[in-house]
Amino acid sequence: MIKSNILPGHVTVIMDGNGRWAQARGLERFRGHLEGVESVRDITEYAAQAGIRYLSLYAFSTENWNRPSDEVSGLMALMGRSVLNERPAFQKNNIRFRVIGDRDSLPPELLRDIEEAEKETENNTGLTLIVMLSYSGKWDILQAARRYAADVVSGQADTGLDGDAFSSYLSTAGIPDPDLMIRTSGEERISNYMLWQCAYTEFYFTDTLWPDFRRAEFAAALENYARRQRRFGKTEAQMEEE
Repeated sequence: MIKSNILPGHVTVIMDGNGRWAQARGLERFRGHLEGVESVRDITEYAAQAGIRYLSLYAFSTENWNRPSDEVSGLMALMGRSVLNERPAFQKNNIRFRVIGDRDSLPPELLRDIEEAEKETENNTGLTLIVMLSYSGKWDILQAARRYAADVVSGQADTGLDGDAFSSYLSTAGIPDPDLMIRTSGEERISNYMLWQCAYTEFYFTDTLWPDFRRAEFAAALENYARRQRRFGKTEAQMEEE
């Protein structure tokens, strides 16, 4: 367990490197996704035990729909099986499960499984596990802008929009912005992910491929976060005064 008592309230992870993990072992790419599910299970359990309030995972972007159709269909099927298989663990660990993204793009059977798991866990009070599925930062900002414009036209909102009000139109409304973003596999970019929400997020990049990223690597990221000073645009002296 992490030694520091300074924990991020919301950790988000860009789970990268499944395909490379499989290719390095002479396996089909999909084997990497299967092994990656084990990493999800391990760090979710660890986050719940550590007392982290929100854990969000970038599972499938809107751009990922452009991948080969067999890979996409396999990923959707894997997501459905994972949701069904993990429901007992969600209840056991008091985890609330949510999915955020463009639900209109999801297969009906997967959407049904998701909605059932969300309903079943909605009263759980521990970790909130958020799977970002068919999501992208630009999509989120655009859908928020469209919803706001529609409310202005209908008279439900005025034109005095500020940052807090705009955040209420995002798909993540009601969820605190991430304190820590982790990206695996050595890539150092955010790939169209939570563009609005991560304005002051701390980033942690690791060369570890996602299927090898387990609780020891997660604890190292949390320890690294605990050593940082977050200033949110203020000077170090101002932070010390507070």
